[in-house]
Order: sequence, then C-alpha cells, then structure tokens
Amino acid sequence: MNEALLRSLTPRVLGILVRRGADFAAAEDAVQDALVEAVRVWPADPPRDPKGWLVTVAWRKFLDVTRADAARRRREDLVDEEPTPGPAPAVDDTLQLYFLCAHPSLTPSSAVALTLRAVGGLTTRQIAQAYLVPEATMAQRISRAKRTVSGVRFDQPGDVATVLRVLYLVFNEGYSGDVDLAAEAIRLTRQLAAAIDHPEVAGLLALMLLHHARRDTRIAPDGGLVPLAEQDRGRWDTKSIAEGVEILQAALARDRLGEFQAQAAIAALHADAPTAEETDWVQIVEWYDELARLTDSPIVRLNRAVAVGEADGARAGLAALAALDDSLPRHAAVAAYLHERDGDLATAARLYAEAAQKAPNLAERDHLTRQAARLNARRCR
Repeated sequence: MNEALLRSLTPRVLGILVRRGADFAAAEDAVQDALVEAVRVWPADPPRDPKGWLVTVAWRKFLDVTRADAARRRREDLVDEEPTPGPAPAVDDTLQLYFLCAHPSLTPSSAVALTLRAVGGLTTRQIAQAYLVPEATMAQRISRAKRTVSGVRFDQPGDVATVLRVLYLVFNEGYSGDVDLAAEAIRLTRQLAAAIDHPEVAGLLALMLLHHARRDTRIAPDGGLVPLAEQDRGRWDTKSIAEGVEILQAALARDRLGEFQAQAAIAALHADAPTAEETDWVQIVEWYDELARLTDSPIVRLNRAVAVGEADGARAGLAALAALDDSLPRHAAVAAYLHERDGDLATAARLYAEAAQKAPNLAERDHLTRQAARLNARRCR
C-alpha cells in the first residue's frame, strides 16, 4: 500500500467532491471512507487509475449518506451526476480547495486551522503548536469550523491573506517539522504567484525559496540539527537563492511592504553573507523592527532579541529578551544562547537543558541536549 500516494491524492479527491456540490464535512467523511476501502482492496486488486477509483468510490459513499439522510433529500438531484468509472481529469484542484476552505463564514484563524487539518494533512497537535495553543483548544476550534461550514455551499472562496497564511504554516511544518510538505507548499505558492499579481504572494514565494535553498545543510549525517552559523554555505542551492532574491527585489520595488516580504528580506541577508561572521546583523535588526511593526508578534520580538545580541552584544540581546514572556516557545533556547555568548556557561547549560525538555520535536530536543552537555563538559575542564 502506497501511503504517500493516498496522502497526495486526498486533497484532490476532496476538491472534486466539493466542486460537484458536496458540503465540506460530508465530502471529508466520504473521502475518509474511500481511503479505508482503498487500504482494504488495493493490496489484492490495485486500480489502474487510483485517483479515478477514489473519486468514484468517495462520490458513491457521499451519495449513499445523502440519500439516507431525510434532512438532506434536497440533494437527491446529485444522483444523476455520479461520475462513471475511468480516468479522472488530470486537474490539480489543491490550490482551489485552499481558497474554498478559507470560506467567508469562518474567521481567518478557523479557516487556516480547518484547511491545515483537512487539506494540508497536519495533525491537530501540529496545528496547535503552530498557533501556540493547547491541543484541546485547537481541536475545539476545528470542530466548530466544521460545524459552521457543514451546510454551506462553497461558492464564495476566501481571501488571499488567509490562503497565504495556510501555505506559510504548511511550509514551516514541512521545513522544520516531521511532515515533508515544504516542496508541495512551494509548488502551490508558485501557482498562486502565476495567477495573482500580489507583492505578498511574491514575498512568500521568495521566503520559501530562500529557506528551502539551505534545507540539505540543516541536518548532519547523524541526524542532528546544524545551526545556521555552522552550515556549509557552499552546499546551499544558489539557483534558488538567486530566484528568491530576484522575486523579492521586484516585490519590494512596488513599495507595498508586508510581513512575508520583510521575512524574505531577513532570509536574503543571511543568504547573501559569505560566512556567518559577515552577516549584516544591523540591517537584520532593522528588518525585524519593520516586521514587529507589521505583525506585533511576540515570536518576531524573540527572534529580534537574537539579532540584537549579534549586532550589539549579548547583554543588549538579553535586555531585549527580558521584555518578553518567558513562556514563549524557544524562549529558554534563546536565553541559553545569549547567556553563552555573554560567558555565563552555568546559566546557559541549565537553560539549554530546560529548553530541551520543551522542544517540539526529537531533532531539536537532541540538539539542545547536546548543547547543554557541551557546556557542562567545558565547565568541568
């Protein structure tokens, strides 16, 4: 059973059902039922056209449920539209489905959460981590969103800003999490950039390309994380960097600055530095100031504290950090790094160990644990 194939086909099949008139919640249930059937049937009898098979089975299951529900008899006219078995149209509906999930009846945060769960393939836990809320809170938010759109016809697509937010979070999970979705997020953002002339769409695409350019250098052969300052810059994808910088420059020239353009500008400054020591941290701090003005995000201010520590010294960075809530994700890791830069190895080691306990994934936990062990070993010499 090819689980990767099923995962890639799921949003496309879901999009086809929604476009044929199924409400979102019922379509999602029908697709899940079809996937269960595929797991049961395909090992012994694999279909020639997996997508067409899933569309046909999912559509039939949707119709079965529709006919069985007396409250939904108004949908009986859909019976005649059942697709015949055979090859399904080779049309990628994923990006359209992103827009449909960003429905005007939902708040932006609910639309993002629902799309990440239903289309992006992320778990409730992963989405909760991205939003900095408890998993139970996110589960309730997604359930409310499903109830809100359960009887809605999806003929009013959502706005670009919400779709960009979804694509950004999908890319982040694929780039730094345990689900490989980064390349898919780039592909969909390219499609969006080709269809919509918007500087923030361009800014997001540039940001993704600049980050993705160094993906292969972020993980050591033993599976450990490699910090930006220690990455082999000779292995960065210069073609992606050049494309990202070109797209960013064209977007910035339009003088309609947004948060994704500002983030891309920071990534471009990192990519432009031949060595970590030659990074223009002063300019990076200035871009973080712009980004903080645009977003008022505590995570942005946390990252800014690191940049201030590099530009003006560790104590200046610690002063910036002192103004932030110490319950922020990765706050302890940032504090550990700045204390190490300031020469306080005991405090830094303690904070690295504390940060490791709060790490959102195994790779980050192992990295922080090694940092604590390294400093403890230095102190014992």
